[in-house]
Amino acid sequence: MGVWTHAITIRCPPADVWPWLAQLGAGRAGWYSYDFLDNAGEPSATVILPDPQKVRLGDILPAVPGAEDAFEVTSVEPGRNLVLRAPAGGDPPIVSWTFVLEPLEGRRTRLIARARASAGWRDMARSTTSPEGVLPIDRIYRALARLPVPALILAAGFGHWFMESKMLRGIRWRAEKWRGQTGEE
Repeated sequence: MGVWTHAITIRCPPADVWPWLAQLGAGRAGWYSYDFLDNAGEPSATVILPDPQKVRLGDILPAVPGAEDAFEVTSVEPGRNLVLRAPAGGDPPIVSWTFVLEPLEGRRTRLIARARASAGWRDMARSTTSPEGVLPIDRIYRALARLPVPALILAAGFGHWFMESKMLRGIRWRAEKWRGQTGEE
């Protein structure tokens, strides 16, 4: 149904960006985006958390607080890429989300994020409810799912850009700030 690609340049090497990707997920470090929309108001972490750093194939990264499913890790190369799909175990996936870290000259990184959504996303969005009740993101997804496909693609593209651009800026800010606190240059 749609493919959206966004990228940002971060002034530190991939090894300094990776910890922030490894701990993505509600109930983990959050999504570094608009927490009132997709993290039930719980602030995303501003420090590297030790527990979620060992992300493995098959791990679940909850989309919203209290969820026990959502994004399943389908590929992981620490320091290089992370690929997620939803729903967990779904075949084929309704959504895939890929994060790639490309090293650049000058100890910089290009973080590329690509999301893909199939037509099955509409059915999933219509039935989405978070375990803690209806979160704002659930309401947004249900409203989008009622739109005609062309309008849905346009609105979903804007919404995805709105959330993901904040996420990418949040990762950049955290990685650059953390690197500065460790005294590395």
